[in-house]
Amino acid sequence: MDCLFCKIINKEVPSDIVYEDDEVLAFKDIHPAAPVHVLVIPKKHISALTELQKEDEALIGKIYTCINEVAKKVGVFESGYRVIVNCGKDGCQEVKHLHFHLLGGKKLGEKIVE
Repeated sequence: MDCLFCKIINKEVPSDIVYEDDEVLAFKDIHPAAPVHVLVIPKKHISALTELQKEDEALIGKIYTCINEVAKKVGVFESGYRVIVNCGKDGCQEVKHLHFHLLGGKKLGEKIVE
């Protein structure tokens, strides 16, 4: 498989890991869109939000719990943060592995798209 995030999970590509357990990995984005920009991903390869299956429900719930833990670790839990999931070409999904962008560290604009 030629998936960048799977290579990060397998430690074939270096990353700045913020959180890791058996099912979830979180690491700093190399092109941050905010002072805090962390990607939270399932270790199971799911190519996009549209590919979720019934058996993935518990994993997705766990990811959101992990996002809160990551927000605490990176210091944005109290001040607030945004979570974004891009899906497909028109949603600007660049890596075909489901990932959640945790953005914070400053007051974010009210609009995501101008």
